Amino acid sequence: MTGQRGSPVAGRQGLRRFLQPPADAGPPGSVTAAGPTTGPAAPGTPAAPPRGAETPGPAAGQAEETCELCAAPIGPVHGHLADLEHSTLDCACRACYLLFTERGAGRGRYRAVPERYLRDPARPLSGAEWAELDVPVGLAFFLYSSRLGHVCGFYPSPAGATECTLDLDAWARLGQAHPLLPAAEDDVEAVLVNRTDDGVECFLVPVDACYELAGRMRLLWQGFDGGAEARQSIAEFLDAVRARARDLAPEP
Repeated sequence: MTGQRGSPVAGRQGLRRFLQPPADAGPPGSVTAAGPTTGPAAPGTPAAPPRGAETPGPAAGQAEETCELCAAPIGPVHGHLADLEHSTLDCACRACYLLFTERGAGRGRYRAVPERYLRDPARPLSGAEWAELDVPVGLAFFLYSSRLGHVCGFYPSPAGATECTLDLDAWARLGQAHPLLPAAEDDVEAVLVNRTDDGVECFLVPVDACYELAGRMRLLWQGFDGGAEARQSIAEFLDAVRARARDLAPEP
């Protein structure tokens, strides 16, 4: 597989706590996230779960987060808005978040990132079907970009969320047999796939959760295989996704 580039979703102040290591970060030479112009990354606290679960506040020396629309203070657990004009994810207070839950609100510039997690145990993705996509890793996520007009594939890497060439015809074929794949809302939800020796797990998740996952790898990865801390953090992330996921409603 060829053709890799960074994620089109960048970060300004948005997801600030996902971009910066805690004040007591490891010694020089350990992997840390770069500044916010390089895209959403992981929470400063490695074990922070997806949105909706309890997370710690900002580390000592870090500023409190504020809503990027109205500047109101917000806690560490809050919603995000996809800015489709600038391809960013922005932190939002609850009032601003609710303004953009309907498609077309604000002339379509902002979309509230939904909070649902879904799975489809009745129609699991097989290892052979996953192989059709020719993705070079076992953990990846896929989302439809309205700006680009097609589905994009990404995988978490030490460099952040890295885009990979995706066989769009194969994705369309799989979508006919697996309704979870096309169920993701454009720009704000993604299909997260985890391929292991035990099989293939497939979830529909909020897009900010995917960039949290990418950030965990970026912030914690060490050496050739990532190291025990990174593997443990990713395992905890996936456990939290499994716990939150609900079954996709059967087709009528």
